[in-house]
Amino acid sequence: MSQHTIRAVVQVVACTDKIPEVHAILQGIVAPTRQEPGCLNYQLLQHRSNPAVFLFIEEWSDEQAIDAHFGTPHIREALVKVTPLLAQAPDIQHYTLLA
Repeated sequence: MSQHTIRAVVQVVACTDKIPEVHAILQGIVAPTRQEPGCLNYQLLQHRSNPAVFLFIEEWSDEQAIDAHFGTPHIREALVKVTPLLAQAPDIQHYTLLA
């Protein structure tokens, strides 16, 4: 893993009555995303005490890879399906590794 890669942390919060549906949609994008050019690491986590909160921990080779990711069919389709099931808009943060 390089210090020059882009790290992303994405928090997704499901409506409490839609957790299984959101989980299935998010799980469905993991495998195809891991095959994308520039994807170095892509993990999906679920909060232990608040199962409505999901977190993606991502590492990308560069900004172009992240931009391309959001244009892929599996991401566009997942966003259409998952958006009405969320309690709030996804929080997407990009980071640079310092140490």
